[in-house]
Amino acid sequence: MQATLTFLGSGTSMGVPTLGCNCAVCVSATSPKGDPRNRRTRPSVLISWEGHNVVIDTGPDFHAQAVREGIRSLDAVLYTHGHADHVLGMDDLRPLSFHSPGDLPLYADEPTARTIERIFDYTFRTQDRYPTSARVTLHRIASAPGAEVALFGARFVRIPVTHGRQTITGYRFGSVAYLTDLSDIPAESLPLLADLDILILDALRREPHPTHSHLEKSIAIVEQIRPRRAFFTHMSHDLDHAATDAILPPHIRLAYDGLKVTFDISP
Repeated sequence: MQATLTFLGSGTSMGVPTLGCNCAVCVSATSPKGDPRNRRTRPSVLISWEGHNVVIDTGPDFHAQAVREGIRSLDAVLYTHGHADHVLGMDDLRPLSFHSPGDLPLYADEPTARTIERIFDYTFRTQDRYPTSARVTLHRIASAPGAEVALFGARFVRIPVTHGRQTITGYRFGSVAYLTDLSDIPAESLPLLADLDILILDALRREPHPTHSHLEKSIAIVEQIRPRRAFFTHMSHDLDHAATDAILPPHIRLAYDGLKVTFDISP
């Protein structure tokens, strides 16, 4: 089955331009003579196939991202972890859920599900629930590597990755793996990443970081896993798009907001 992946956002938690910053990349992000690929909203992707739309993460920019890409319906949302830049747009699912024939399914591991329920208590509590809350049902994903969520003929396989001191969820779907916010890939996850067409992973900046992979490390991960193509996401204002792309191997590119790639999502 052919599918399209759209990068809704490719930025770090503070976005690019970063508030209060006048660096060359932040200026380029908004200048008429700059590079629009440097304007990076918070990280999220849309996967579309055979009339179905699934989103991974709904950050605080989700409303603007959905308007930009013309998202008129969703069939499911998967979450990687409970940090603000990945979950705070959940409430923007409300109008999309109102047009759904049933509750919109959300999928998250146990720690992430608890965080979402705490932040959006008014949506999930059983008593005195806010009357126009999003019509969603939150499903727990098993923590084991390789746990699956089956959606419309495709399988979304949980790939545990390390994000500083915590373990969060990456996903493999067909020939693509989406691994945002990682600092390391545990050994038990590597067999789940064999024979990839596209690997998408965190590349925060040039210098090492305690909870994210940096540019040099991400390049090394790509060479270890050996996908046919790779795209870096969750990038800060430390990385200028054109200048960084120019030094990368030809099979590795920086993602940018609105970029679309096609792939095979068959199990």
